Amino acid sequence: MAVTLVNPEGLPKVDLYRQVSIASGTRLVFIAGQVACDADGVTIGEGDLAAQVEQCYLNVGTALAEAGASFDDVVKLTVYLVDWTPDKMPLLLDGVARAATKLKTTSAPPLTGVGVAALAGPDLLVEVEATAITG
Repeated sequence: MAVTLVNPEGLPKVDLYRQVSIASGTRLVFIAGQVACDADGVTIGEGDLAAQVEQCYLNVGTALAEAGASFDDVVKLTVYLVDWTPDKMPLLLDGVARAATKLKTTSAPPLTGVGVAALAGPDLLVEVEATAITG
């Protein structure tokens, strides 16, 4: 495997992700931010953060597959969340868990969550981008 995920002693252990990603592959894959739209551009889960997180992760999974990669190859995720407040964390976790079940992965790469005022469309609540390594 090209990616080893760890939580070093002395850093908080977070269920959603690992603090460190050690990559040993040779081919970098950069996935543009994915929003909660299907292949036809229709927003999935309007007003439902968990459903939108799930769709974003599924879209990232589709993009990774096109590059011959999977979530096991992801070294870093960045999640942009509209009007983020900590009380929304259970919805984020629910969406990630639902996507992980469908993607058949337990990978928890380093993740940076960024609260933003808005995304490209008024009905979009979240966007997820990924960096992976293969080979």
